[in-house]
Amino acid sequence: MTLDIAHWRRWIGRTETAEDSVTPRLLRDYAATMDAEISDTAPLALHWCLAPPAMPTSALGPDGHPERGLLLPPVPLPRRMWAGGALTLHHRLHLGDAVRRNSRIADVVVKEGRSGTLCFVTLEHEIFSPRGLAISERQDVVYRDAGGTSAPPTPAASRAADWEEERKTSTALLFRYSALTFNGHRIHYDRPYAMEVETYPGLLVHGPLQATWLLEFAAKYGGAAPRAFSFRGVSPLYDFASFKLRGVRDGAGAKIWIETAEGVVTMEASATW
Repeated sequence: MTLDIAHWRRWIGRTETAEDSVTPRLLRDYAATMDAEISDTAPLALHWCLAPPAMPTSALGPDGHPERGLLLPPVPLPRRMWAGGALTLHHRLHLGDAVRRNSRIADVVVKEGRSGTLCFVTLEHEIFSPRGLAISERQDVVYRDAGGTSAPPTPAASRAADWEEERKTSTALLFRYSALTFNGHRIHYDRPYAMEVETYPGLLVHGPLQATWLLEFAAKYGGAAPRAFSFRGVSPLYDFASFKLRGVRDGAGAKIWIETAEGVVTMEASATW
């Protein structure tokens, strides 16, 4: 496989604009998926359900992702996942808002990791409502080689927490969240594909779904929506895992994370108010 980083870096600066609106149906379906109450104020992470790429089914790859080379560079490494990101929340979205998202490729970098070659693509998004800039976002996407399944993560010593909640997932939840975000990646809903082709032990819980839980968790225990929120995927979270959301005060902010019953941290985040 030829890794043409110079060619991929030509995508830096490429932009895209997408538009959508916060509809009653979206708020209803989101609340049903998350077992939450419906409100005219949009959930903090609803923007990940707005204006998703809507490629024809015939243009999807074998993994269910859209073909590459449009906004994202044509990186030939077969596995693509969210690695993390950061949000600045300027104001909340509301029912009826017309929303515009301006996206830009900010960087493309190739690194060597324990699992082989990794290509990181950094996107910057600005999300506008009728009241101006609502959300500034950095999104980190990682491409990696297929290879074999990585060694199981080593459980860390459990950290003390000021707050914690037990959570659970299900195949229905993963399917519904894939539908809300129009995410065709088969690792989230097609168990035979996830296990036999991508060699995972089960279905993977979406990175944005984990980040959504942590963002709402921070808002609940911090008393208000955080002004800034950053998150990083550490290890995969599978649909069969028992896990908790945990958090600790950290000066004017908080450190929060998802930890399985075996002590494996799957995502960690920081929030500041």
